[in-house]
Amino acid sequence: MKQSIVTLDMEGVLTPEIWIAVAEKTGIPELRRTTRDEPDYDKLMRGRLAILDQHGLKLSDIQNVIGTLQPLPGARDFLDELRSCVQVIILSDTFEQFAVPLLRQLNWPTLLCHRLIVEDDHIVDYQLRIREQKREAVAAFKGMNYQVVAGGDSFNDIAMLSEAHKGILFHAPESVKQQFPQFPAVDTYADLMGLIKQALV
Repeated sequence: MKQSIVTLDMEGVLTPEIWIAVAEKTGIPELRRTTRDEPDYDKLMRGRLAILDQHGLKLSDIQNVIGTLQPLPGARDFLDELRSCVQVIILSDTFEQFAVPLLRQLNWPTLLCHRLIVEDDHIVDYQLRIREQKREAVAAFKGMNYQVVAGGDSFNDIAMLSEAHKGILFHAPESVKQQFPQFPAVDTYADLMGLIKQALV
C-alpha cells in the first residue's frame, strides 16, 4: 500500500472565508467576492487591492478582523483526528500574513500559501508562491510516490481535486457541485472523514 497525503483547502473547509469576514466588519460588500464567485484569482486579488486602497484599509485592519475569527465548528477535532492517521497539508490561496491566528487555533497544521507585499502596513501587491500551486503541489506529492486525497470547496480547488487520486467537494456551493458532478460532495466532517478513510484503504 502506498503512503498517503491528504491536501485540504483552508477557507470554507476549515475556517471562515477571511474576505467575507472583512466585508462584514468594514461594511464594504464588494469584498465579499471569493474564489466561489470569481475563478480568475489574479482578477479577484487586483480588485481587492483596489478596494483596500480606495477605502484606506491597512494590513493591520484586516489582521484585527482575522484575530476575531475561529475555525469552523468541529474543524479542529476533525483535523486532529485526521492528522493522527495520515499526513495532512493545507493548500490555500490565503497569505502568510493572514493565516497565523487561525493556524494557532487549528493546532499548527502545515500550510502552503502565498505572501503579501507590504510597505508601512499598506498592502501594495501580492506574490504567488508559484502559479497553480495547489495542482503543482499535488503533482509533486504524486511524483514522490504518495497517494493523494484532496478536499476543497471552490473553483480554485478543482485543479487540485482533479490532479489528486481522489477529490472530494466539501461545503461546496450548488454552482460548483453542478459544474463538477464527478466529485462526491459532502457537508459534514463525519462524511468527509468517511470518504477520506475509504480512499486511504
